[in-house]
Amino acid sequence: MYTMDAIDHLPPQRAAVLAFLQRELAAGRSPSLAEIALAFGFASRNAAQKHVQALVADGLLEQTTGRSRGLRLPGGPADLLPLAVLGRVAAGQPIGADIGLGADPDDRLWLDRRLFSPTPDYLLKVQGDSMIDDGILDGDLVGVQRSADARDGQTVIARIDGELTIKRLQRTTRRIHLLPRNPAHAPIEIERGQEFAIEGVYCGLLRQG
Repeated sequence: MYTMDAIDHLPPQRAAVLAFLQRELAAGRSPSLAEIALAFGFASRNAAQKHVQALVADGLLEQTTGRSRGLRLPGGPADLLPLAVLGRVAAGQPIGADIGLGADPDDRLWLDRRLFSPTPDYLLKVQGDSMIDDGILDGDLVGVQRSADARDGQTVIARIDGELTIKRLQRTTRRIHLLPRNPAHAPIEIERGQEFAIEGVYCGLLRQG
């Protein structure tokens, strides 16, 4: 565990690098050496690497070997959850599901697991405004737990004819409806013979500034 005394004795530039990394990591972003070098105007990644290595040696950062984005705050693995952004989901009319985008393990966001319940498996970026009355806005990143089933009334990510949408699930004895949470949008009724599947359940969201 690091101490405030260790931070107080850092050279000014190293302290600035640490403050930058603390802000980025707390927001769920793990900067690469190239991004650190760019942020501070270093001529090469070597200068960024020297600062990172010194901060790791002082116990002010932790680093996963062999990963370009393996930085984390001390004690992070117990509290932070690595999640990939796998594409987009419509909060409006269904859109194509860019599943696969952002799947590189080095391109994941490290997020506080307490933001979500239950624990999600991945993130999708919302496009549209049909869920605004539930506080889900255009541009939000929503956590999704993979599941082929859901309870009536849950908010789900559903696939309709190969496209994804996020809506509230409503089951009746004869029909399935996907309900928006914005009166400007009409419910979606699943027709007989239409391709339909539940991909996962909504777990919470991250709103990027």
